[in-house]
Amino acid sequence: MQFVVPDLRLASAEIVVLAMACLVLIVDVFVQDKKRTLTFALIQVSLLGAAVATLLTSSGQILYTFNNMYVGDLMGDLLKLCVYVTVSVVLFYSRGYVNDRPQLARGEFYVLTLFATLGMMVMISANHFLTVYIGIELLSLSLYAMVALNRDSVTSTEAAMKYFVLGALASGLLLYGMSMIYGATGTLEITAVAEQAFNGQINRTILAFGLVFLVSGVAFKLGVVPFHMWIPDVYQGAPTAVTLFIASAPKLAAFAIMVRMLVNGLLIASADWQIMFLILSVLSMALGNFAAISQSNIKRMLAYSAISHMGFMLLGMVTGVVGGDARFALNAYSSSMFYVITYVLTSAGAFGMLTLLARTGFESEEIKDLAGLNKRNPWYAALLMMMMFSMAGIPFFVGFFAKFSVLQAVVAAGYLWLAIAAVFFSLVGAFYYLRVVKVMYFDQPVEEARVVAPLGVKVLISANGLLVALLGVFPNGLMWLCAYTLSQSL
Repeated sequence: MQFVVPDLRLASAEIVVLAMACLVLIVDVFVQDKKRTLTFALIQVSLLGAAVATLLTSSGQILYTFNNMYVGDLMGDLLKLCVYVTVSVVLFYSRGYVNDRPQLARGEFYVLTLFATLGMMVMISANHFLTVYIGIELLSLSLYAMVALNRDSVTSTEAAMKYFVLGALASGLLLYGMSMIYGATGTLEITAVAEQAFNGQINRTILAFGLVFLVSGVAFKLGVVPFHMWIPDVYQGAPTAVTLFIASAPKLAAFAIMVRMLVNGLLIASADWQIMFLILSVLSMALGNFAAISQSNIKRMLAYSAISHMGFMLLGMVTGVVGGDARFALNAYSSSMFYVITYVLTSAGAFGMLTLLARTGFESEEIKDLAGLNKRNPWYAALLMMMMFSMAGIPFFVGFFAKFSVLQAVVAAGYLWLAIAAVFFSLVGAFYYLRVVKVMYFDQPVEEARVVAPLGVKVLISANGLLVALLGVFPNGLMWLCAYTLSQSL
């Protein structure tokens, strides 16, 4: 068999990130500065370099390389750019928190972040089931280590162990599902699987069983019921800076592999996986919202909130193909993409505020820790209120239009009962978001010390909050971008 030289230009962003990760790993050994300023700067340069490489190699066409194991398209380019921006912002938010804690203020935190980013990039551009698996494992192994970085904390160590064990189980399910897909189609290349399925040259029974395991693995990465067990414990147990990272960028990569494997590869079996996602979606919205009500720890509350949000996002995936008719597919899938991007934006802002409020020897983790925030810093209280309102789906913040676009796709597909159920669960969720706002504005502060932050972080988190509000007033641009990139990529 003749060896075909791969087009390395397509994967130039991944090459930049890998090379910089190796460079940072070496350079950090010689860094004496406890704040790791050089390491932080190199990471930001890496992300900027990857963004430039992605923009320069974006052609608007669907291109393949590495024997069709890697795909470059507009959807992947948009999601990658969102990942770069999110990771960069997350690191700015985390910097003060990390520097206040010697056990975290090490080069490993930044290097693991970069390797996790590389894993997400591989997941986003995967066109082969094994490439998907490599990306998932690169991301997951980095996250396991990040959760356990604070070795002196029993809670962090316990969370990392739970995450590792459950993650290994999910990886096993995913691999078993992939092996059955291979047994049914004779290939692991996603586009080839689609061709075999379309031509009818498959064993439908084996494919159905493989699909169950495949959906289970994806559901774990999204953190939806009943594969949600790790979410509350990891969110609460991990250092807030790590929770901030886990709660944001990986959601984009999880959405990407869902589209790659199920929409690009197994659209012919959409009737099967849509039913599975329908059950997972309703269960996630129900359990996530009702369980969040009883939480006093805000990180745990936002963890259950994340479960409900991912359930809501799945509604778009449920309504893409109706009775074999794919007319609604683009509208449905683009609404899910819009939802996950805006959720990541809002979640980063909310957890960013928690890292800002934390200080040396104190974690701002309980809802009561936010008491009287309006008196300590009215602007930060207003920003966090924007995040809560957006997550609750209150007009006119971006979260409202994200929910509205998904519900519109659900109703257009004829699932009126599902839209009513989603609205009901959203109303339940509004309670615990508004409770946070009530605590900030109407409870007496435990301490009177004013909340301060470095100028750069102050500007960034203000921009984050204003973007949540601005996209709520002018959502059409991002909505159109999601629809256009998907139309050019599916």
